[in-house]
Amino acid sequence: MSRPRPPWPALAGWWWRGLLMGMADLVPGVSGGTVALVTRIYPRLVAALDTGAGAAVRLLRGDIRGAGGMLRKVEWRFIASLGAGAVMSVAALARVIEWLLAEQPVRTAAVFFGLMAGALAAAVGLFRRPTVAHLSLAATTGAVAFWGFGFQSAALSSPAWWNFFLAGALGVCAFILPGVSGSFVLLSIGMYQPVIRALTGLDISALAVFALGLVLGLGAFSRFVNWLLARFHDRLLAVMIGLMAGSFRILWPWPYGLGDENGVGATILGAPGPDWAVPVVLALVSAGAVIALVQWVDRCPPPAS
Repeated sequence: MSRPRPPWPALAGWWWRGLLMGMADLVPGVSGGTVALVTRIYPRLVAALDTGAGAAVRLLRGDIRGAGGMLRKVEWRFIASLGAGAVMSVAALARVIEWLLAEQPVRTAAVFFGLMAGALAAAVGLFRRPTVAHLSLAATTGAVAFWGFGFQSAALSSPAWWNFFLAGALGVCAFILPGVSGSFVLLSIGMYQPVIRALTGLDISALAVFALGLVLGLGAFSRFVNWLLARFHDRLLAVMIGLMAGSFRILWPWPYGLGDENGVGATILGAPGPDWAVPVVLALVSAGAVIALVQWVDRCPPPAS
């Protein structure tokens, strides 16, 4: 009689992906969904979130038994391992990345620009049956996203409760959607600073409404994306690739405006400065590292259990 395989290799495989997702979510222009896509766990993550959302819907309908059955189907070890990695990454690296963005903005932005370029190249290989129509859809989405990412609203001084709800619902979509950064979404609707103030000031009512929007938005959007993946995989992938391409506007190492001459987050593009060689090398190395990681993941598929 053979012994059951220990769960640790699978947990470690999911955990390090969570680490990368947490690090990605710290930077405007990058999202955890991008990491999930290139490390080949995206469909599984969306399906797990969809199952959890289904349980919540049944619970709201009063179907306790049905909700319990759905909850038992959720891959809790998978979700918990990813979540643990993401939380540890944010806790350990938030100050480091904040310091790098402040002290070495051009070179740090170049690294993330290269990482996104590598992720984009890897994502193109995920098409099942690529067609000219898919490439056209990706190009159109990329152009629209590039244009749309140029807008940022001024911070709202006294946001209403529904602003916090909307911020949670829209911001969490970036957790699932590659190419869209949650922090940049909040910046775009003028809610980044109010949310930060609510967090630092422990505004319980505002945070509760924000959390409600986050939970409901995550549930609804994960169900929608899971439905699209099952029926329109290549079309959805084309849209995701377009969003990833559009995010290069946020990651360009030499932007100009919004109070910062260089770095991540400004959306008015500028010309490379005199210190261009090292950032270019960093971007190329970062892109190569992502492509190498994806090739390794393809040779060693994500753990199944």
